[in-house]
Amino acid sequence: MQSILPLPTQPVKPGTSTGQAFWPGTAERDHTGKTIDSYSPADGQLIARVHLSTRADYDRVIQTAQAAFAEWRQVPAPRRGDIVRQMGDQFRRYKRDLGTLVSYEMGKSLQEGLGEVQEIIDICDFAVGQSRQLYGLSMHSERPAHRMLEQWHPLGIVGIISAFNFPVAVWSWNAMLAWVCGDVCVWKPSEKTPLTALACQQIIGDVLRNNDVPEGVSCLVTGGRDAGEWLARDPRVALVSATGSTRMGKAVAETVAGRLGKSLLELGGNNAIIVSDHADLDMAIPAIVFGAVGTAGQRCTTTRRLIVQESIYDDVKNRLKNAYAQLRIGNPLDESFHVGPLIDKQAVAAYQATVREIRELGGRFVVEPGVLDGLGFESGCYVRPCIAEAENEWPVVQRETFAPILYLLSYTTLDDAIAQQNGVPQGLSSSIFTLNMREAERFLSMVGSDCGIANVNIGTSGAEIGGAFGGEKETGGGRESGSDAWKAYMRRQTNTINYGTTMPLAQGITFEL
Repeated sequence: MQSILPLPTQPVKPGTSTGQAFWPGTAERDHTGKTIDSYSPADGQLIARVHLSTRADYDRVIQTAQAAFAEWRQVPAPRRGDIVRQMGDQFRRYKRDLGTLVSYEMGKSLQEGLGEVQEIIDICDFAVGQSRQLYGLSMHSERPAHRMLEQWHPLGIVGIISAFNFPVAVWSWNAMLAWVCGDVCVWKPSEKTPLTALACQQIIGDVLRNNDVPEGVSCLVTGGRDAGEWLARDPRVALVSATGSTRMGKAVAETVAGRLGKSLLELGGNNAIIVSDHADLDMAIPAIVFGAVGTAGQRCTTTRRLIVQESIYDDVKNRLKNAYAQLRIGNPLDESFHVGPLIDKQAVAAYQATVREIRELGGRFVVEPGVLDGLGFESGCYVRPCIAEAENEWPVVQRETFAPILYLLSYTTLDDAIAQQNGVPQGLSSSIFTLNMREAERFLSMVGSDCGIANVNIGTSGAEIGGAFGGEKETGGGRESGSDAWKAYMRRQTNTINYGTTMPLAQGITFEL
């Protein structure tokens, strides 16, 4: 794959400095010979071999980040914002190339890969504005000649654990905001997509060097579960932001809480769309299909359950069968295809196991599943998006399967539909299609969707940068990206100033000496 990305042309060794995007020095590094092999699910080819960070590497990274924080936090926030602005310009320059690499290493369609890089650009733009809006509050004191206020200070080191399905965007949601807030970042990317992380570090390297940013503001460690555990257990890491499965998130939360650290969790989703008999189906069907098959069903916001009013159930089912028949599956770099591969053969095995479980429970497939092979599918990672008629309470429906499997359910009343929507452990994204104002408002009310995201007449995928992203229940409760999500990366401090000549105490207490 040809690219003008500023990447090393030889197998990547984390012991090699990438400029101010810090790796431990080559001379100091204890090479163990252990590597991550990054294979493309598109064609099964080996893309790169990346050396794993050792514990010694990790400790050097943390020490360098600590030293950088002491300098970086004193840089004025608008100046930090301007540096992030320059990063956004660099990502604009390399959008096509990085988007292509994302598509090739992860397997999502090229349009989605480009869209993911656009999310980096958008959060850079958002963070630039935010750098001038790190507002506190002023409050009236009950004591005369006193003033109260609150202000926000940077936390320190922010550890970022990202998942394979959005290998660069979710890192940027955290890093850009953390940087304008005055924090430094240590990124542990998914072991399934290490090369895109290295590319991001290379892209911002010139910006950091040209602005004399201290080495250690942007750091990277490679590895699997062990590297994530280092971050979670390390009291030097003030905040751990982790994206991934609910199981992983629970382990991170427990470990970080055990040392009274802070965690920000973006975990599993089991997202539903309710389709009312008042819906515009010409709008609903494309949104359902994209939500269910986009990124081959490997989004945390993927539409996994479709809850349809019984009077239009057969109509919706037939429309979906027709739409799925038109899906084209193939190489994600070819923009004529709608659906690319799953991330690896382990994901394919999980898809197959889920299909078997659906059949054993008596589920009937409206659109048949299958694993594709032959010309163009040599990687063994391509599967057919499928639709199964099921029941909401089935264990298989209650779980999140990272694959293009859509469960078709029916309802009688809106309250029944909302109960099914809410009747799963996860609480990330939700949607209703209706032209009935009362239905829409009830869905958004306190007795409606219990998810962190609730949409009307759009699907469950496609969050915008300006809104806080995250969910409830087993989704973790964290918020990233827009709105006031920046507060997660700072510590709040309340200040009281006595500018008078006496010492009145609060609550009218007197204390005579």
